[in-house]
Amino acid sequence: MKIILMGQQAFGKSTLEKFYKETDHEIVAVYCAPDKEGKPLDPVKEYALSENLPVFQPSNFKDKEVLDQIKSHDADLCVMAYVIIFVPEEARNIPKLGSICFHPSLLPLHRGPSSINWPIIMGSKKSGLTIFYPNDGLDEGEILLQKEVEIGDDETLGDVYFSKIFPLGVDACIEAADLLNSGNAPKIAQDDSKSSYESWCKKADARIDWKKPGIEVYNLIRGCNPQPGAWAEFMDEEYVFLDTKFSSEQSAEHFPGQIMEINKENIRIAVKGGFLIVSRFKSKEQGKLFVKDMNTAVLTEGDLFS
Repeated sequence: MKIILMGQQAFGKSTLEKFYKETDHEIVAVYCAPDKEGKPLDPVKEYALSENLPVFQPSNFKDKEVLDQIKSHDADLCVMAYVIIFVPEEARNIPKLGSICFHPSLLPLHRGPSSINWPIIMGSKKSGLTIFYPNDGLDEGEILLQKEVEIGDDETLGDVYFSKIFPLGVDACIEAADLLNSGNAPKIAQDDSKSSYESWCKKADARIDWKKPGIEVYNLIRGCNPQPGAWAEFMDEEYVFLDTKFSSEQSAEHFPGQIMEINKENIRIAVKGGFLIVSRFKSKEQGKLFVKDMNTAVLTEGDLFS
C-alpha cells in the first residue's frame, strides 16, 4: 500500500522506520509537528530527511492547500503514530482506506492524553494499546485491534511504556496496516458505557498526599516516574521521588511522611500501612541523584515531608 505516516517523537520515528525498512508498503509522505524555535528537530522529521522521504509540517489540517496536498499523495492509508494535532474527518478520509490511530490504553478505558500514567496510579494490573479508526470524538472511533500488557507491582510509567507498550505498539501499527491490506480488518464499536476519560497528568496531580494509604502513594510515584514526577516538600525544597519501593511492614511509631532511617543506599519514609524505600530523588538543589551520591545532611531522621 501507499502509506502516509503521521507521527511525532520516538514512537513516530520507530514506526516510520519499521514501515520503511521492514515492510513492502511504500511511504509516500511523512507528516509531523511544525518545528519549534530553539528545539531540536523532531526524530520523525530527522529520520525522514535521512531517507529522502517527503516531509510536511502543517500547523492545521483544515486549509484547502493542506487537503489538496494530502490528496496529491494518492495514498491508500494514513497511519497516525502519536499525533497530538487534531486531524479533521475531511483530511482523515482522503486516503482510500481512511486513517488508523495508535492509542496507549485498552479503549474505551483511559481516553485522553496521559493514558499510561493513570492505570498505574489507579493500581490497575493491566493496560495495553489500541489501534482504532479515529473520528471527531476523543479516542472514540471503532477498534481495529488491541494488545494487552500486564502492569507489574513495581513497574513504573517508564517500564510499562518503553519496555512493553512502545515496541508492541510499533508492531501493532504494521499488523493493522496488513489487516487492512488483506481486507480482513475488523471494525468494533467501543462500548461507551464502559468508557473513562482522564486529562493530562500534571504536576498538581503528582503531589504526594501523605494522608492516603501507602500503596496509593506508591502507585502515584510509579505512575509519575519519570514524568511528571511525584513530589513532596521538605524544608521548602521540592523532592521528586524516583527509584522507590514499598514495604507493607508496619511502622506504628512513625507518622506518614516521616523519615524513619537514612543510610548510605536509601531513605526510609513512613506511610500508612508500611514505608517507602527511596534510593533516588530529584531536587532543584541537587538535581537527579541516587541517595548514595546526595548530600543527605539536610535530611534528618524524624523530620517530615509535607
